[in-house]
Amino acid sequence: MKENVFDVLLYLFENYIDTDDVKKPDKDALEVELERVGFPELEVNKAFEWLESMTVVTEDSTADDDALSLSAIRFYTQQEMDRLDVECRGYLLFLEQVGVLDADTREIVIERVLALDEHEVDLDQMKWVVLMVLFYQPGREEAYAWMEDLVFEDMEAVIH
Repeated sequence: MKENVFDVLLYLFENYIDTDDVKKPDKDALEVELERVGFPELEVNKAFEWLESMTVVTEDSTADDDALSLSAIRFYTQQEMDRLDVECRGYLLFLEQVGVLDADTREIVIERVLALDEHEVDLDQMKWVVLMVLFYQPGREEAYAWMEDLVFEDMEAVIH
């Protein structure tokens, strides 16, 4: 069974992070459960480090910053292009254009994708990372709900 950090994050997100359950287990209990269901200890530790390193954008950006970011063009480094294919980069641009991501949140998404131990990230993985990042951003509830609809709509299309 080849499980990676992304698989652990996805399991955590689907079962604990994005739930209305008031009683959430502590980190130690989660670690025990994750290992019990078959995730390697190293990958579990990396997943918790990934979550703990989540950057939160503050809401005190000015209107000037917003106007600048709308006209700015994001150039990707070679390392970023190696990890994010054209489809992923195009999807990030789309999310920015429709207002789901702003420039700061896009940068967090890119940083979090690069922090995964994946040689190349596919579009589905990137969508989940966007969802996780938006979940942790204050004031981004509407963007989170919109992205959640996109992710789960895609999952239903695959199932049917």
